[in-house]
Amino acid sequence: MDMGKKIRQLRFKAGLTQDQLAEKLGISPQSVSKWENAAAMPDITTLPLLAEIFGVTIDDLFDLTTEQRLNRIENRMDAEEELPADVFREFEGFLQAELNDEANKDRATALIAYLYWHRMNAEARKASRYAKEAIARNPAKKDCQWILNKTDNHAVWDWNLANHAKAIDFYRELAENNPNEALPCMYLLDNLIADRRADEAEYWLSRYCAMEKAHPVMKQVYRAHIALARFDEAEADKIIENLLAEQPENDAVLFEAAQYYAAKADYEKAIGCYERAFAADPKRPRFQDPLMGIAQICEIRGDYARAAQTYDRIIDLLENEWGLSEETDSSVTDAKRERARLLAKA
Repeated sequence: MDMGKKIRQLRFKAGLTQDQLAEKLGISPQSVSKWENAAAMPDITTLPLLAEIFGVTIDDLFDLTTEQRLNRIENRMDAEEELPADVFREFEGFLQAELNDEANKDRATALIAYLYWHRMNAEARKASRYAKEAIARNPAKKDCQWILNKTDNHAVWDWNLANHAKAIDFYRELAENNPNEALPCMYLLDNLIADRRADEAEYWLSRYCAMEKAHPVMKQVYRAHIALARFDEAEADKIIENLLAEQPENDAVLFEAAQYYAAKADYEKAIGCYERAFAADPKRPRFQDPLMGIAQICEIRGDYARAAQTYDRIIDLLENEWGLSEETDSSVTDAKRERARLLAKA
């Protein structure tokens, strides 16, 4: 159904004549007639009021399919840092309704989680800004530091707050209930290693290695990180160095080695591996993760000019390999904002 027919249908349902609808919209009846006869389309600025008069969403005016509406929701969140309140409520209501449809439940569940995260992240940026201002104004007071732990992942000294026990419990149950799936086991290993629960990590690594879907590189990478969790740095270094010697052009090996060295603050080796990983990646478009790692290390080391130059590379990657723009994806806007921030510090 085209929009003209949809407007006519909704107008009849609302019990309005063309003249009455035109009056509510502040336009001529001839304009409404042209819409309904497909001789013209409503101006985009008219759509919100038109939807309000009919008591429907803007999507309903276009008569989009469920798949199209799900795509629109995802694309809108990708492109915008913060959704207007009415748009958020519209998306929330639609996705909650789709949770009852078994055909769309998987995607709707993932998207509503994304929707709430998207809103939380927008609010977290505001909380972070004001918490930092409060701390700067009263540096002797201890009342907002915990907020930055939640919004910006600042470290906390208190082990009771810093440990990952709840995440471990969740992923352990998920892994036990899905014994042939690799990802739950990997997420469990990540959290066990972060908490230095090395014995449990060894057990779950053995289960991971037995899986058909286990990544051969990650089998060795996890061994290295478990060795670090046991404070056996020499053994951990040996595992990573052997991997690099055996597969010097494997982009996955190079990237994981870079991650390993970055975690040890061995920044020169980390940058070298990140650069080689980015160059060796055969896929197009490539992910920006290696470049992000380089930019962050450069900033840590106070080399703001090189960090900004790396963001130039990230922007080029997003625009020319991914085909993104500031209008279509907020990651381009974020990258340009970071480049400007770093240039100001350089």
